Amino acid sequence: MSTKPEHAVTEPEEPDKVSAAVDGDSLDAADRVAPTWTEPLAAALSRPLGGPLGRHAQVGRQWFWTPLRVLLLLAMITLAAAWLFKAPCLQTYDTSQGTQLDWRANRQYTAMCYSDIIPRFGMGDLAPDGVFPYKTPWTQSPGAAPQDKQYMEYPVVTGVFQWLNAKITDGWATLAGMGLLPAAMITVLYFNVTAFWLTGAWLVAVWAVMGLAGRRVWDAALVALSPLVFVHAFTNFDTLAAAFAVGGLLAWSRRRPWLAGVLIGLGGAAKLYPLLFLGPLLVLCLRSGRMRAGGRALAGAVAAWLVVNLPILLLYPVGWGEFYRLNASRAADPDSLYNALSYFTGWAGFDGPLAAGQTPVVLNAVSLGLFALACAVIGWLALAAPVRPRLVQLCFLVVAAFLLTNKVWSPQYSLWLVPLAVLAVARWRWVLTWMIVDAAVWAPRMYYYLGTGNKGLPEGWFLGAVLIRDLVVIALCALVVHEILNPATDRVRRALDPAGSRGRAAVDDPSGGFLDAAPDRVTLPWPRGAAQRIGGWARTVGGPVGSRAQHGERVG
Repeated sequence: MSTKPEHAVTEPEEPDKVSAAVDGDSLDAADRVAPTWTEPLAAALSRPLGGPLGRHAQVGRQWFWTPLRVLLLLAMITLAAAWLFKAPCLQTYDTSQGTQLDWRANRQYTAMCYSDIIPRFGMGDLAPDGVFPYKTPWTQSPGAAPQDKQYMEYPVVTGVFQWLNAKITDGWATLAGMGLLPAAMITVLYFNVTAFWLTGAWLVAVWAVMGLAGRRVWDAALVALSPLVFVHAFTNFDTLAAAFAVGGLLAWSRRRPWLAGVLIGLGGAAKLYPLLFLGPLLVLCLRSGRMRAGGRALAGAVAAWLVVNLPILLLYPVGWGEFYRLNASRAADPDSLYNALSYFTGWAGFDGPLAAGQTPVVLNAVSLGLFALACAVIGWLALAAPVRPRLVQLCFLVVAAFLLTNKVWSPQYSLWLVPLAVLAVARWRWVLTWMIVDAAVWAPRMYYYLGTGNKGLPEGWFLGAVLIRDLVVIALCALVVHEILNPATDRVRRALDPAGSRGRAAVDDPSGGFLDAAPDRVTLPWPRGAAQRIGGWARTVGGPVGSRAQHGERVG
């Protein structure tokens, strides 16, 4: 017997937006977004396979090929291809001194397979028995001066991760010598052991992005299939930090602030960038009056970072500080905006010519100042936007600002942006365009390092590609800001209020956690024009949570 009142009026379904399921077991548009309906790129790619999802298709009925399993399979295919991309640098040849890596004729550049992981095993703080990173110094060449001694140049989690992989490699080599395991050159073994764990880390990141995507679960396919993963998954160790970072956001979305803080803190002990998430998180907590939850996340992050770093700092202070000393003393990297401007304009830079090892004091101050200014603007946007921004939108803006203003943008750093861009932008063509452009910078970079004397590319070709990459990232930032000021154009928010629903959506931010359904408590003035643009949308849905319209404030 129906319990619907006789006077109730049922709104007609829109066949182009709402699934026409034949039974209650099939998911409809209120449960899962079909990318072939919402993304022109997905619709075009689906044509060779039969076209977009049908109106009468059964969704969510497959017991084995769930979205998670499909996404993990896609990620595994991409990561396997990424290993094959680096494989030319794992080739060996025999000499009178034994087996050597075949990097003859600059193979690492001509094959574009270079990876920092491969030469790391030969460093003196990993390979010999009895050594430990941060404790044991090493030199680039025998007989070097004492001042040329170097220590582990990575943060603690990444440094210990490398050391543990070296020990696993030693154990594998021992068993291989006994005929119990396949044998290979020990440097190749080290790369493969490291790649195994880095693969697992990126799979965790894919899983976490799917959990953060809400109804748009298939957006995580861009993380699984990203060209940047193909090129840079094994260029360095950054997938480890990415797993901690996105895992922290997922924990926050599940309202577990302590765990979120711990994961962000561990990520910050692997690479510093996950700590940047704390700024947007705390600002949004201030706006929504959820500072207690934000404080717990901050405390968890600080505690986790200290637990990892304090023992190394107290026992080996010189080695622990190597990462910070190295980054302070580095000049502008080849693919930084500062170096590109210097090349194309003839500008000598903020510090002028520097001697070897001299710290670029002015460049450091300018870089830090520009990033602080960008953060201040993003903070104002977070508090002044007519509708509270989504957490990942602000995280993307902060990390992008860090990369654009920093004096170093190592190629693998672009992996930091992959999960954030997918979650913040939610427009496949835009995100995939950036990924392709950014990944393509690797080719001119390698041939620039090859040198014109070896038939490589001149510096201008490489730096031109860098500027194009930076412009595309800036365009993504502009799109995110536009959608913050005009939430009606934000596809994530539109997915949260599917066609046919009435009233405000139950969730206004899939990654918001404690911020969801929280009214504004602290806001700043915003431009009147922005308020007028949002007014119609706010009134249509009855005032979105986290907006001034919800509380009777004038928005237009």
